[in-house]
Amino acid sequence: MTVRPRTLTLPRARAIVRAATPDTIAKVSAVALSRIAAPLVALATMVVIVAAAVAVFFNPLWVAFEQDRTGAPALLGYATDDVRAATASILGEFCFGPGTFAVEVNGEPVLNPRERQHMADVRGVVLAFAALAIGSILVLLLAARSRRPRTWAWQAVAVGSGLLAGGVVIAGVLAALFFEQAFEVFHRLLFPAGSYSFDPTSERLVQLFPMQFWNETSIALAVVLLTFSLIVAAVALRRLPAELPGVDASAIPRATGRCAAS
Repeated sequence: MTVRPRTLTLPRARAIVRAATPDTIAKVSAVALSRIAAPLVALATMVVIVAAAVAVFFNPLWVAFEQDRTGAPALLGYATDDVRAATASILGEFCFGPGTFAVEVNGEPVLNPRERQHMADVRGVVLAFAALAIGSILVLLLAARSRRPRTWAWQAVAVGSGLLAGGVVIAGVLAALFFEQAFEVFHRLLFPAGSYSFDPTSERLVQLFPMQFWNETSIALAVVLLTFSLIVAAVALRRLPAELPGVDASAIPRATGRCAAS
């Protein structure tokens, strides 16, 4: 026997609307909103983690440490204090402008016009990513203030951080095997062709930040990214039960590495 689906007539539709309680409507709206917002929250999680990891290294202390390790003062022929001052000026212009990068040492410009233009291009990318990170933080704050249960939000955070951790592992393996090729692809995606190639024997930008500097910084960044991602994923998974009605998260035993005897 064939069962025909019931036709949704206008009177029946009106009856369904009248039968719907405000609480039911709110729940349906919350489910619909969560399905739309979850991918956005996952993406925002990844962006914020990357921004936090980059911020760890975007400072004079780390840069000075790596410049000493990679022999930047010797490559430049500058005193260490001059290298510090030039680097601090460049880093300061990334954040506060004006973005000309017309830094001088002993009255002479450190960077030539093509190098300064590349630094201006890099600054544009940094500012765009900073704006994206701020927007991502706002997305996460809105998700945190959404109506409970917020299981969808914590699931999205766990998914985003988990995907980022997996991506870091894959990218790390590829970069370890093909670092120069990966470095080239990264620049091709973000900058005009030919604007980022410099002669390490005569141009100071790649003496100030040698290839070894970027190689070691990339390794450290990958480690911090993976650590942050795993921590965020663990916190998100731990928070999930707390968002379920009637569940006391404090009553959930932590993993101890032992099996309890039954």
